[in-house]
Amino acid sequence: MRHVKYIILGAGSSGLTALGRIRHETDDFVMINGGAFGTTCARVGCMPSKALIHCAEHFHARKHFYDFGIDGADGLSVDLAAVMKRVRAFRDRFTSGVQAGSTDTLKEGQLIKGYAKFVSPDTVEVNGEQIQGERIIIATGSRPVVPEPWKALGNKLMTSDDLFELETLPKRIAVIGLGIIGLEIGQALSRLGVEVIGFEMSDTIGGLNSPKASRQAIKLISKEFPIYLGEPAQVEASGDSVKVTVSSGCFEVDAVFASLGRRPNIDTIGLEKLGVELDEKGMPSFNINTMQISDLPVFIAGDVNAFRPILHEAGHEGKIAVNNAMAYPDVTAYRRKTPLGIAFIDPQIGFFGTSYPELDLDETVVVDFKLERNNGRAIVMGEDKGVISLYADKASKQLIGGELIMPHAEHFTHLLTWAVEQKLEVLELLRMPYYHPVLEEAIESAIRLLADALYSTEEIDALEILPSK
Repeated sequence: MRHVKYIILGAGSSGLTALGRIRHETDDFVMINGGAFGTTCARVGCMPSKALIHCAEHFHARKHFYDFGIDGADGLSVDLAAVMKRVRAFRDRFTSGVQAGSTDTLKEGQLIKGYAKFVSPDTVEVNGEQIQGERIIIATGSRPVVPEPWKALGNKLMTSDDLFELETLPKRIAVIGLGIIGLEIGQALSRLGVEVIGFEMSDTIGGLNSPKASRQAIKLISKEFPIYLGEPAQVEASGDSVKVTVSSGCFEVDAVFASLGRRPNIDTIGLEKLGVELDEKGMPSFNINTMQISDLPVFIAGDVNAFRPILHEAGHEGKIAVNNAMAYPDVTAYRRKTPLGIAFIDPQIGFFGTSYPELDLDETVVVDFKLERNNGRAIVMGEDKGVISLYADKASKQLIGGELIMPHAEHFTHLLTWAVEQKLEVLELLRMPYYHPVLEEAIESAIRLLADALYSTEEIDALEILPSK
């Protein structure tokens, strides 16, 4: 049996983060990866989807040319094959870049291509070989959820794992699941000329929970393509097409894009051999601040643990896991970052901090600021649509979370997340400089609503501007 100090299972964001630290300390490790290399984000997630969205945004912009006095928009067309070729070119560039700086530079024997499975708490088997490790990091990632009966649709069924391989796009498509990925792909395809119908079993879309932000998102997206909420969709093959059925009717499409979330890759790696209790989904209990499973020298990081399956969290968890693997048995609990999520639709969605369902509404101030007719820059841009929902704690008067649907929300969501991370009070945010005319003034207006609810007029007058020292 081969013995190493470290075993890393998976070459995604968490695994590669761990690899980067370990290889500076020792060559006594092995990385085992089954399936494709290049991380979910670079290969089938964040980056190819943004390339597709960017093409769609450019083509969609023609619809507003006449508003700005620009003629000739009707003569523009889109070459879908060229669009998809461009998307794949960027995808290949990003994945090759990931590999060039990491797995491609490993020595012989340090990288094994294959699917590993635990045979005991400290030993895995891969390609018929058993390898014992002193410390093990599980970072095997996730895969799209696909109901078993849907697989009968064959090539009429797509997920984010295969959409970007298409040479061209179908004429009609049902997007089932309107979370962040479903919304992004649905809107992009619609703007490229595909007939899109969206379905979502919950009553909200895009990860939003704040009532007004959620209603605004539904209102705006419904103008781009029809959406049906509040019940699961039924699908069945029908000749050369697919029938999608909900209570509102039956719809015929050429293909289905399944965006039902992602499933952790834990079901085939033999976690039962760790000797710890598994929950009903096969997941072992682990500490989100140490990434440690029970008291074992085994750590689980990234999408595989399903805690916050997103790239920047996967990287952070990889750092926590590798630090504790290297320090074991002296394990440190690390503070987690403020939650942050973005949907790259138009207008963009952002959410951060404490989520609306987690709020104690008796102890929280919730405000909603509508952009419509209330922000000069948004008006002249022709983008005065959206709402900013912010939450502040009554006792500490600190900003604690919020949701946005507005132009360029990706940037404002970061700024507000940083404010939560630094535990800033509302008046501290109100004291910040705001230029005119900019979209940031909409953020200022929402913050002022919080201040009006949290402070007296006298307090605001006394504390909004301070004397020099």
